[in-house]
Amino acid sequence: MSLEESRIEAILEKVQKAPRYTGGEMNTRVKPWDQAALHYGFCFPDTYEVGMSHLGMKILYGLVNAQPWAVCERFFMPWTDMMELMKQEQVPLFSVESRKPLSDFDMIGFTLQYEMSYTNILAMMELGHVHILAKDRERDEPIVVAGGPCAFNPEPLADFIDAFMIGDGEESTLEVCQTILEWKESGEPRMDCLKRLSRIPGVYVPALYHVTYHDDGTIECFEPTEPDVPSTVCKRIVTDLDQAYYPDEIPVPYTEIVHDRIMLEIMRGCTRGCRFCQAGMLYRPVRERSIERLLTLAGNLEKSTGYEDISLSSLSSGDYSCLAELIRELFAKFKKEHVSISLPSLRIDSVLKESLEETQQERKTSLTFAPEAGTQRLRDVINKGVTEQDLIEKVTDAFEGGWSSVKLYFMIGLPGETYEDLDGIVDLAAKVVRCYFEVPKQKRAKGLRVTVSASSFVPKPFTPFQWEPQDTQEVLREKQEYLKERLKKVKGVTFNYHESRVSYMEACFARGDRRLGSVLLRAYQLGCVLDGWSELFQFDSWIQAFEECGLDPEFYAFRRREKQEILPWDMIDAGVTKAYLWHEYEKSRLAVVTPDCRKGCNGCGIQRWKGVCSYATLGRV
Repeated sequence: MSLEESRIEAILEKVQKAPRYTGGEMNTRVKPWDQAALHYGFCFPDTYEVGMSHLGMKILYGLVNAQPWAVCERFFMPWTDMMELMKQEQVPLFSVESRKPLSDFDMIGFTLQYEMSYTNILAMMELGHVHILAKDRERDEPIVVAGGPCAFNPEPLADFIDAFMIGDGEESTLEVCQTILEWKESGEPRMDCLKRLSRIPGVYVPALYHVTYHDDGTIECFEPTEPDVPSTVCKRIVTDLDQAYYPDEIPVPYTEIVHDRIMLEIMRGCTRGCRFCQAGMLYRPVRERSIERLLTLAGNLEKSTGYEDISLSSLSSGDYSCLAELIRELFAKFKKEHVSISLPSLRIDSVLKESLEETQQERKTSLTFAPEAGTQRLRDVINKGVTEQDLIEKVTDAFEGGWSSVKLYFMIGLPGETYEDLDGIVDLAAKVVRCYFEVPKQKRAKGLRVTVSASSFVPKPFTPFQWEPQDTQEVLREKQEYLKERLKKVKGVTFNYHESRVSYMEACFARGDRRLGSVLLRAYQLGCVLDGWSELFQFDSWIQAFEECGLDPEFYAFRRREKQEILPWDMIDAGVTKAYLWHEYEKSRLAVVTPDCRKGCNGCGIQRWKGVCSYATLGRV
């Protein structure tokens, strides 16, 4: 055993949840290091149990390792006890598979799922002995790339990331890997690698762009610094999910994780057009996997993992065009194995009754519905496109089908919200409880549980509400207390809400520019890490970092943007046009609903992409 191995073993004996770091899980890929020309460190900037629940990691991990010339190994953000011991014992951040230090890899890739994970990226690089600032890295240091939904506004991380991959990663990841391998063997300077990467469709290299600002802090100009660098970076789209890579086996953890089950991605994208929902805009167009392909994947994954639960994953699983047929086929296939099927992300206007009757054959979990707003007026403002009657009918179906646990998701602080809308949340919760007691006793299950969760609205890029301000801290806290007091009086209801100060910081970085890089670095130096965990979030340190850097967080979170303003993410083409988003914004102010794209094209701009089908004809399997 090497000295470093002995140090690792010594600290693993002292930490909580050692299986976060030990590796050796079933279905992991430990490829011979020397036989691979390219070494890719996939970094998830949160703890093992969160990262191992992420489907994108499993897809890219399998995809890269399927290449004979490449090896992909996993890195996760250590918990505080592990970080302290690693620093004390001078043990660098190491991979789960071979325990190689992060700095030994040719490229490292971060997935950007949540703005409050950004300081974890800095922590992981420092722990891995990689320079935090991109400008400080030598030629032999890893090329640092990033992708995921937050990459659609890459600017707050522009100081730290060499290249961002925008959009679907199944194709662009391999192109980036091959480009870095070619550069590695060429002997060219590091900047030449960045120029090569910038020529790959869907790749944004922040070092090759220059930004100037007006005196009021808004952007004056954004332009490339090299003649062959694109002024606009268009996202990548995988047009055929049946042909796209999907793993037949996935690592099975030894310890509990957030989503410990098979995740079967049945479709990608959403046609509903909710005006607050970034994912619904970013992941357009809708693409469905065929039933035949899904049954094959489910069979292979069940055999290779032994899991007894399959989650049908998508933004809105109830919109899959052949959902009931798929569930019937899955139950028939796994009848002897007693595999349960779970349906996350259900819309309350989906045709669910038949599907619910099928899923009740096995274990029942909570059903989750997202009305988002308490009144029809506000649901029309946000283009939710569902009614109170939809909710009551579907909840009644669920209670009659033997469910007793229902979760209702709402958002507070939405544009145009009033206290009447908050009263509507209380009223809806009470009606759901009443639905349960109206079901005959012999039909309903015991133990009613209705959970009302209220998150704070965060304006996000590439949504019609990207121009809207966030409610101030005081207003959000007043609304939370208002709901808390009134929901106390509704028997059988539990109320959960998110810390508004976290949402405040999230809003700053969701719509931030590259000047926020200095704030991120200073906040990290002040001890801000693992900010997505409420017990570790240090709001005062974040405010101190803003003050020391001479920036005002209210400029980013509470300011309404103007129509003509250059937004920090305007160099990215996400498919939907800025004109379409502004038109939707104007319709929201009139509470005018835009119909589902499957009923006819609404002209969002995604139809410009070659190979993208019309929503009106897409999805018939």
